[in-house]
Amino acid sequence: MSAITYSDEDKEKGYTQDVVGDVDHTAPNDSVIADRYARYGKLGTVMQRILASGVEARGVERVPENERETKNMWNNHAIAVIFCFGALGAVCTAFIATLGPQTGLRTMIITRFSSGYIGCTIYSILNILTQLGFSVTAVILGGQTLASINPGTLPLVVGIIIVALCSLIPCFVGYNLVHVYERYAWIVTFIVMLFLWGLGGHAGFDTSAQKPLEDTGRSLSADVLSFGGIIFGSFTGWAPVAADYNCRLPADTSSTRVFLLTFFGLFIPITFVEILGAALMTITDPAYVDSFGSGSTGGLLSQVLSPWKGGGKFILVLLAFSVVANNIPNTYSAGISMQALGRPFALVPRFFWVFLAFVIYTVAGVAGREHFSEILSNFLSILSYWTAFFIVIVAEEHFIFRRKNGPLGGYNLDDWDSPSRLPVGVAGIVAGCCGVAGAVVGMSEVWYTGPLGAKAGAMFGADLGFELAAAFAAVSYPPLRWLEIRLTGR
Repeated sequence: MSAITYSDEDKEKGYTQDVVGDVDHTAPNDSVIADRYARYGKLGTVMQRILASGVEARGVERVPENERETKNMWNNHAIAVIFCFGALGAVCTAFIATLGPQTGLRTMIITRFSSGYIGCTIYSILNILTQLGFSVTAVILGGQTLASINPGTLPLVVGIIIVALCSLIPCFVGYNLVHVYERYAWIVTFIVMLFLWGLGGHAGFDTSAQKPLEDTGRSLSADVLSFGGIIFGSFTGWAPVAADYNCRLPADTSSTRVFLLTFFGLFIPITFVEILGAALMTITDPAYVDSFGSGSTGGLLSQVLSPWKGGGKFILVLLAFSVVANNIPNTYSAGISMQALGRPFALVPRFFWVFLAFVIYTVAGVAGREHFSEILSNFLSILSYWTAFFIVIVAEEHFIFRRKNGPLGGYNLDDWDSPSRLPVGVAGIVAGCCGVAGAVVGMSEVWYTGPLGAKAGAMFGADLGFELAAAFAAVSYPPLRWLEIRLTGR
């Protein structure tokens, strides 16, 4: 390979070294290309002004190495993690959704066919906590957004109560009204999110802003795994309720259709919003940084919409009440899971449990209103642990033991409330405990880091909780279930 030595005149003209094999090339930079038009008089002057306004000057000319850059947001690590871990979580949730039409049962009741009556009670408790956790974060976010419309006029506590009350009404009525509301509410929310994308872009997304702060090597891998756990949890948090909303569909409804509709119904909107959140974090304007630094997501949204003044405040109202659509399934399914705790609880009308859930998450939202970010991140991380082994156990029961030519020959659906004919549940409960053990040794939280999680990262460890929870349950459940069937016959 030969070398090139440029004269001072060449360097002043903007030519750079570009050597390929034994052939020497000179590659002019953008300013040199634009300057070429100076020789064309008035036309050249017009061309230079056009190019100076931001129109690309370079045509077929080769781009030299020192002028190449990556500005594509899709190359951002956060985007890749959201897509990959989001797709995995959506697949898991979509599978659970297919069981609704096949069985006609609510999600928690389906667990009785793998973990027995006692196991179903345990899962129901976990799901109640999950749905209440989602509801707490939802009402705090909605309350923050309402309170940020005219700061100082509406207390955050009042905003939280307003959002909670609006979430209660459809759930109190029941299944049909929930479906009607959700069928149309997404349209307004989608339009509002488009506004946020546009205004955020106008404020200036800068995907390279946090590049200097990005870890490398093992630390970067640890960050990806930890963030991935949060993303996975945001998708699989819907798995424990996925069958609740299609159990009234005919039994011959196509499982493929249910799977695909559920997958894309989760993947498209959640990734759309999560990528928007990641993009908003790249805005370097001090006003935006300060609004988020105050701990108020609602304050950040208010700042994004501030250029539209009165119109922005109206959109904030719509955005605050869009949370209601997200919170309705949490409230409804929390009541269903309370009934699934056992026969005495099932005798109490559903709407009573819905009202109790409303009271609990409203009080919790008011109490935890100043710690929204911490509650959300810790909650989603832990959520991914139990939903991972729950999905694995239900899936293995379905595909290994409940297939038509399997040892149990399908589901005896009339047994759903007969403890003596359901599995004893020892296999499911022990496998679930193994899943908990996997989560404990693999987790990496602010308050605890497991031994395997600590080894996976350079400084603060990596969160391997949901991966190990799923793996430990997947390995332990089949042999335990085979033994349980052999000893009990069910």
